[in-house]
Amino acid sequence: MAESRVSTLRLILVPSVITLAITLLRLVGELEGWSKTFFSPTPGGGAAVVGIVWLVPVWGIYFALKLGSAGERPAGSGRAIVFAVVGFVLLATGFVLLNFVLGYRLRYLLLMWVLAVAGAALQFPAWPALARALLAYGYAARIPVAIIMYLATQNLWESHYSALVLPESRMSSTRQYILFGFIPQLVWWVALTVIVGSLAGSIAVALSRRGRPAAQAAA
Repeated sequence: MAESRVSTLRLILVPSVITLAITLLRLVGELEGWSKTFFSPTPGGGAAVVGIVWLVPVWGIYFALKLGSAGERPAGSGRAIVFAVVGFVLLATGFVLLNFVLGYRLRYLLLMWVLAVAGAALQFPAWPALARALLAYGYAARIPVAIIMYLATQNLWESHYSALVLPESRMSSTRQYILFGFIPQLVWWVALTVIVGSLAGSIAVALSRRGRPAAQAAA
């Protein structure tokens, strides 16, 4: 990579360490029975305050501004926003179909994952540098979660990290982990990271561009 370009590894290093620290804090809080408002052990996480999903738009904006200041901006902010919105619609459509319309069947899980991946793939032609950073960060954030979910599932921890979301199922804990833990973490959640991060970052850069002429005129 040319010296003028931002190193993806350097860009995501500190955010990834912070994200890992929050993941471990969340695990300890759940296992120790701390406040359920902050550390909810219910399946899905119960919108607990302490969690890493809230960091996605924050780091998306951070990455976008860093890349923008280094000259790695999208060809058009409007185009990047539109692609991110379309990607989000695909992601949300798969989620809604699975959870509220079609039900939990393997083929519908596959449909949700395919739509999520398609939505994430749209971000690369719109703003390649940001999409690459978010993809790398997504895996740095979600691989530790996938490992923790395996341990939680195998050891029946009372934690939202346990992948045993269908206790009446005859599937083995390993198979349930693969379907509801491993693949979602490394496919759906990474896709969400790329899409939501791209949307937040593209909007931030567009707003910063609009504010710059006004600031220059005032000066």
